[in-house]
Amino acid sequence: MMPVLLTAGVTLLASVLLPFAVKPWLVKMGVVDVPSARSSHGRTTIRGMGVAVSVATAVGYVAAVLLGAVTVDRSVFAVVLAVIVASAAVGWIEDLRGLSIRGRAAAQLGIGAAGSAALIVLTGQSFWWLPLAALAIAAYINIANFMDGVNGISSFHGVLAGAAYGVAGVLADQPWLTAGGAVLAMAFLGFLPWNLSRGSVFLGDVGSYLLGASVAALAVAGFLSGVYVEYVLSPILVYVADTGYTLLRRINAGERWYASHREHVYQRLTDVGFSHLQSAGTVAACTAAVIVLGFIAATAALPTVVLCVAGSLGVLALYLASPDLIRHFRRRHKVTRAPVS
Repeated sequence: MMPVLLTAGVTLLASVLLPFAVKPWLVKMGVVDVPSARSSHGRTTIRGMGVAVSVATAVGYVAAVLLGAVTVDRSVFAVVLAVIVASAAVGWIEDLRGLSIRGRAAAQLGIGAAGSAALIVLTGQSFWWLPLAALAIAAYINIANFMDGVNGISSFHGVLAGAAYGVAGVLADQPWLTAGGAVLAMAFLGFLPWNLSRGSVFLGDVGSYLLGASVAALAVAGFLSGVYVEYVLSPILVYVADTGYTLLRRINAGERWYASHREHVYQRLTDVGFSHLQSAGTVAACTAAVIVLGFIAATAALPTVVLCVAGSLGVLALYLASPDLIRHFRRRHKVTRAPVS
């Protein structure tokens, strides 16, 4: 356990300190985020700080090997890192000069397919899993990008997902997953103060792609390695539910589902008065609850499993309905408090 703790410490230190060097470089290059139709902020802000988180992640993975946190399945660990680095590189290109939708999708699917094929070979699984695994990686990179719309939300997600996969690695006796989860958690924990500070900076696509690839690659590699599916899926359910629900709402309303927007549940929470931190905290709290229930269900008796599944569905349903419930409550509260003439 000591090598994992040292790896986590090295990653955290790198993530906290690297932005001091990266921020002036981004300013010089003019990598800024101009508010758009899907933005929840109203002023031009420095983006691309995901470069610092990416380097911290790479430092953490190298440290895990050098410090002895990963002594077996190093090839799996290396493939996960390769998927992360390649995805972050695509995100950086998107930040600098943009990519067409087709080009972006092709790159993400190519990375997902190559990484999944390598993981399938290393774990001895059937290649029937390849399409699903490749699509899962590409899809979650986009989901993480869509969900990166308020300060703190991606950092909280990285910390929670990383911690969950770190614990899952211990429970499933997969040291590479423990180390990968620790690196993910610490890389985004170190970025959190920068993102929440007054002179806030954004991850940019390089950072959100990094986050999505980190979570998805660890999840796919864990699943192919025989880790309980509850351990693998529980950290991503809130993000998947928000994105899927929003997509269905937009299609049902006859809107262009692929166009830029700010209609995700976490964004609608800010529309009803939540601050960025309150919205991100709500997502994090729901994610934490679903993770706990999922981990309990993984090894529990059937009655407990049923209760955990029902609890998780209840948390997801409450989260998805929360903007409408809050709006309804506030309207009703205004009516009851209105002065009688």
